[in-house]
Amino acid sequence: MEKRILAFDFGASSGRAMLSRFEGSQLKAEEIHRFSNDPVVLNGVLYWDIVRMMFEIKRSISLALAKGGFDAIGIDTWGVDFGLLDRRGNLMQNPVHYRDPHTVGVPEQVFKIIPKEEIYEKTGIQLMRFNTLYQLYYLAREEPALLAQADRFLLMPDLMAYFLTGEKKCEVTNASTTNLYNPTLKGWDFQLCRTLGIPTEIFPPIISTGEIYGNLLPEICEELSCPSVPVVAVATHDTASAVFSCPAKEKDFVYISCGTWSLFGTELGKPIMSEKAIAANFTNEIGYHHSVRFLKNIMGLWLIQESRRQWMREGSEVGFDVLENEALESRPFQCYIDTDAPQFETPGNLPRRIQEYCERTGQTVPQTRGEIMRCIYQSIAMRYKYTFETLSSITGKKYKTIHMFGGGIKDTLLCKMTASACGVPVYAGPVEATVMGNIGVACLALGEIRDHREARKIIRESNDIKVYQPLQWEEWQEAYGDFLKAAGLKG
Repeated sequence: MEKRILAFDFGASSGRAMLSRFEGSQLKAEEIHRFSNDPVVLNGVLYWDIVRMMFEIKRSISLALAKGGFDAIGIDTWGVDFGLLDRRGNLMQNPVHYRDPHTVGVPEQVFKIIPKEEIYEKTGIQLMRFNTLYQLYYLAREEPALLAQADRFLLMPDLMAYFLTGEKKCEVTNASTTNLYNPTLKGWDFQLCRTLGIPTEIFPPIISTGEIYGNLLPEICEELSCPSVPVVAVATHDTASAVFSCPAKEKDFVYISCGTWSLFGTELGKPIMSEKAIAANFTNEIGYHHSVRFLKNIMGLWLIQESRRQWMREGSEVGFDVLENEALESRPFQCYIDTDAPQFETPGNLPRRIQEYCERTGQTVPQTRGEIMRCIYQSIAMRYKYTFETLSSITGKKYKTIHMFGGGIKDTLLCKMTASACGVPVYAGPVEATVMGNIGVACLALGEIRDHREARKIIRESNDIKVYQPLQWEEWQEAYGDFLKAAGLKG
């Protein structure tokens, strides 16, 4: 019997609703609604517009009903950001965007209380200044009255599920991104919270991937003329959903979940919190069935997206295909950036910042759009190579392939450069990895798929996987030292 899942996938700049069909051997998904997800600056603070997101969710439900309805809903989003609810269950303010600068310098304040090595040993999470830990510490220090009035904090997908079901729960894959989840305890690290003055009573119960938040509220069903279907706690962190769908056949594999961010890692049975892992700033996030997503967050297509936005602000209506061709026509291996440098994190004139970086580091300064794009592409691919070698060194395993998935694989130049830089074949697909994972977990929850292995097989056979072989690897090897020098990295 056919099962239909309404899957919501929210990214940093857009969201979409996908209506899927599963008939026992094939997963198919149709995009029924795509919408912008624009943050808003008010009084100097960058907020997410959660009210607009819920409007789009409701609109998508109506559109899905017009197309024949659905049996369950799944929601995935990015990590770390959250909303605060008061004791009546009302949202106290719009969630603050992780790119807002309010957490700049906050980790350093925290480390005066608890050394960063101790925090890593407890949580295994990569140091990023916008992690939930630092956002909550900022509130405890700078806005204690706001935090004192809060009854619960809910991460973004859990907040959306709450508005649909009335249930205040936190799904584990997203909880693990907060820097407050202890994978050894398999729960919140309340000792860490108390030491930092973060109230523990605001933390919701954690549920496993595949559990049900609850059914749609009666008032939602009445408003939308919708049946009371379950909202499934899929792998609500978008990377966790994407990794769930990885079509790898081998047990040990490397993946790159490729989008605004590049999530480069492998799947493990238990976390690695060694000195090497701490030094390399790898993260141990939770995946399906409490597997570990041992990975590194790398600045990804954001560099290309924001550069394009700048050129459009300057009057050039240029498409990604044009930028890719201009990069191909430019001379290779002239300059590089550290893709993860702080100056590239925030919106603004990225092309100018790239030029300034190259000038400051004594390199050839890119002048044309194509030269800047070539610099970005090569720098991302070289950062992949560096991370690939670091990952192998930490795990003690030699990986023979890389799986790339997500919307970023539409950028074929990046896939080709990744294979060439890393010296191994790249298997690209599925493009809709996050949605496939979202749907796959929902089908597991409904009893339509037996286990994760079967789900990956179904996803593999439902999608086209393209293979890119490494080319000119020797040239990339010769240029690698220049990249390491420009990025300030040790080989």
